Amino acid sequence: MWVSRAFSLRQAAEREGTAADMGMTTIGGKNASVMTRGEQRELEIFAPGGLVWQPLAGDTVLVVKGGVGCQEQCVVAAETAGFAPKDMAPGELFLYSTGGASIYLRGDGSIDIKGPVSLEGDLRVRGDVTMTGNTTLTGSVAINGQLTVNGEPYRPCRC
Repeated sequence: MWVSRAFSLRQAAEREGTAADMGMTTIGGKNASVMTRGEQRELEIFAPGGLVWQPLAGDTVLVVKGGVGCQEQCVVAAETAGFAPKDMAPGELFLYSTGGASIYLRGDGSIDIKGPVSLEGDLRVRGDVTMTGNTTLTGSVAINGQLTVNGEPYRPCRC
């Protein structure tokens, strides 16, 4: 009798428990394990549409509970405030990786990209382009308009 009572009290406590918990990932990746009140293994990871994310071991994450009796759980977010750029303003977005690459969408409309950039497909630029550092172009280059070198209009040698 006392066993069934203890069991029903535990079930009631689980039903009345929180719908979300903060925890620390013990195993990162696409099926993370998270320590909340106990370790929950192989939790699915959810993120906003169009964004793929996998937590690292040691990340503080938000675990959401659902389903019958809150038995189903998933990781939906990680605590990232410590990675925010200094003086980041409300409404701005900062996307970063552990390798140091980042994309910062600023409130003034500018975009800062940090890290090597690879582009597949066409690149079309409207407006001015300023490049600093070494530049290598491979393939043909078509210039429609004037070419200026060191502030002087370029005139090819017609030797």
